[in-house]
Amino acid sequence: MTYDLVIIGSGPGGYSAAARAGQYGLKTLLIEKSPKLGGTCLHVGCIPTKALLQTAEVWEYFKHSDEQGISCKDPQLNYPKVLERKNSIVSKHAKGVEFLMKKNKVDVLKGNGRLLGGGKVQVDTDKGPQVLQPKFILLATGSEARMLPGLQPDADRIVTNIEILDMKQVPKTLGIIGAGAVGVEFASIFNRFGSKVTVLEMLPRLVPVEDEDVSKELERYFKKTGIRTETGAKAENIRRNANSVSLSATLANGSKEEMEFDKLLIAVGRKPNTENIGLENTSAKLDRGFVVVDAFQRTSEPNVYALGDIVAGTPQLAHVATMEGMIAVAHMAGKPTRPINRNRIPGCTYTEPGIGSVGITEAQAKAQGFDVKVGKFPFVGNSKATILGHHEGFVKVIAEAKFGEILGVHIIGPHAYELVSEAVTAMEAEATVDSMMATIHAHPTLTEAVGEAFNAVYGLSINA
Repeated sequence: MTYDLVIIGSGPGGYSAAARAGQYGLKTLLIEKSPKLGGTCLHVGCIPTKALLQTAEVWEYFKHSDEQGISCKDPQLNYPKVLERKNSIVSKHAKGVEFLMKKNKVDVLKGNGRLLGGGKVQVDTDKGPQVLQPKFILLATGSEARMLPGLQPDADRIVTNIEILDMKQVPKTLGIIGAGAVGVEFASIFNRFGSKVTVLEMLPRLVPVEDEDVSKELERYFKKTGIRTETGAKAENIRRNANSVSLSATLANGSKEEMEFDKLLIAVGRKPNTENIGLENTSAKLDRGFVVVDAFQRTSEPNVYALGDIVAGTPQLAHVATMEGMIAVAHMAGKPTRPINRNRIPGCTYTEPGIGSVGITEAQAKAQGFDVKVGKFPFVGNSKATILGHHEGFVKVIAEAKFGEILGVHIIGPHAYELVSEAVTAMEAEATVDSMMATIHAHPTLTEAVGEAFNAVYGLSINA
């Protein structure tokens, strides 16, 4: 079989690119080494994690149902049932990916794909190796959790995002090393499920890629709800015990403390899966293990493209991988497309309160020399937030003073990861603060807080 395009990896970037290629009429083969399509995001990342977060939110309502005027005495958390629901959601969407491939006439081959150079791909399957020579190749091999030196994950004590999703019961104590999105999301989940959670982060603040005010608000809320957070902290001498994990922590004030947990989650970032895929047989360039591409996702090897977590210079987010796939396939097919604008990529963290952000932070805007105006509106002034019982957080708009250009929007609060879409759209459409002030927001909604924040840039918010 002769293919126009062979894609290695079936995560969101890979399968979305395959579907788009099918829509464009390219004869496409999708290679996946795992038993099911969908990649890390679907099976051990975005989707199962958010399923657990949804259950944690529902559980929180049950624990505080009296506030809603509902009597719900002695609610019980059936954690095996929680896992069953999570797994059913994953299975449903894995089948959905298979359907999408059939719908778009994409062939699927189970096996390990590897570049041979010269435009050839070898796929090692159960029936032996196959060598293909398509017109184009798209690398979508994703990433895996980084592990601290000298440690290996296991199902009993030291876990990554994979093992923690299949724990059979909620641990009484949970230590987390790393306060990026993965670390703080699992902290939010298991704190609400009843674990005593401690988060250790080497950098000076939680979610360090976010605006500093967002980090402060999340730390404040975590402490309020019983999550211990230690920033500027270093964990050493991690050791497995018979029924626990111990470590030595050096805290920000220089003091040392011995800590012991039932489980320890290592959440210190992700490394690109660029080993053992044959890049050494090509002229593709790497930067610290990441593949270097141009604006249309092309590597320096002719007709070889790359997307997603293996790409240098863009954040490791499923929606980024998907858009990079759209760009790459459109370029292959000779269709109109435009490169990603890094400043218009939304970042979302599904904690309680949620976080959604786009563009640059206040500190970055000032460092880049902008004359900055800031509008900030707290959710305590939003009636829908009152109805939901979630007043924490705010919407913060970073704008350029002279023309009202929107430089960034940073939200922490109820459903922030949904609200940020309006800001992304506004920035993509090159709307100004003035045009957003003239945009009518329905009442009562959480989105009113976004509108109020734009008004606050000029000191004109109504409800704060």
